[in-house]
Amino acid sequence: MLGTSAFAGAAPLAADPGDLARSWASWAARFLQPDGRVVDPEQGGVSHSEGQAYALLSAQAAGDREAFERIERWTREHLLVRDDALMAWRWTPGSGVVGEDWHNATDGDLFRAWALLRAARDSGWDIPAERYTPIVADLSALCLWPDPRDPAQLLLRPGAEAFATADRVLINPSYIMPRALRDLGHATGDDRLIGAADHGVACLSELAGIGLLPDWIDVTSEGYGDPTNHDLRSAYDALRIPLYLAWSGHRDHAAVRLARAKLAPQGMSGGVAVARDDTGQVVSRSDLPGYLALRAFLECKDLPPVESSVPGPYYPAVLHLLATVAKWEVA
Repeated sequence: MLGTSAFAGAAPLAADPGDLARSWASWAARFLQPDGRVVDPEQGGVSHSEGQAYALLSAQAAGDREAFERIERWTREHLLVRDDALMAWRWTPGSGVVGEDWHNATDGDLFRAWALLRAARDSGWDIPAERYTPIVADLSALCLWPDPRDPAQLLLRPGAEAFATADRVLINPSYIMPRALRDLGHATGDDRLIGAADHGVACLSELAGIGLLPDWIDVTSEGYGDPTNHDLRSAYDALRIPLYLAWSGHRDHAAVRLARAKLAPQGMSGGVAVARDDTGQVVSRSDLPGYLALRAFLECKDLPPVESSVPGPYYPAVLHLLATVAKWEVA
């Protein structure tokens, strides 16, 4: 299942470091403010921990240390408001972190720790291990939970405060980024993260086996059940599942194959099926370049330039950027 070169049966994706740098610069010019804050224009200009972390990792991948430092500095000054090393998940202009926005979102913390590790290990930047090891320790202690079906196996929770009991645990499958979990686990000697990566990949295989790539789902002692406090659907969150698996080398994973089929079902011309309801019916389609880039990445085709996504909405533009980084790293 694991691989290190091209997708099976396809020519290698071209990897151009200049293209990656240009893509990052174009994206940052639209969504990154001078102070290092990443802005989501469609949600009132708020900033999210995952947005800060995605940008941090992309800046590292593109070799833009100046932007990396600005992003990290803003993040540390505005999102580290908890009693642990994890970030508040949302910051609102004029209000800051309000209400329950101090809760963390595990994917943001995972990507931030991974970006810091990569900056030190791969870029050779002066990033002390003390910047990411406390994040890893708190992810391990607070965001992993025993699988009710087999308590020896660990599930990645969507947050330290997310719903979890001995018999039922809420997960967001799109938070499972095996490569990040394994890298951080190996770097810090935390086998719990490595185990969570392996078990996460297995869970995604189980979900694909029943034809389901959900945004949210509960893992219960009896199997999978409707998600607590969320609708059962396969939509925008779930688009990241095949991206992260392919980025991690699981290019022939059942969930990646299922996603390729569901993004462009037989008889659908152009565009991407970006959301399905609990019956599996397509409820939203899009031909925005970011979604087309994700489809192209999964199909091992050339990606449209990130510049084509920059004038549009934030979320498909960030998917486009991440797919471009992933393309560079798996080619």
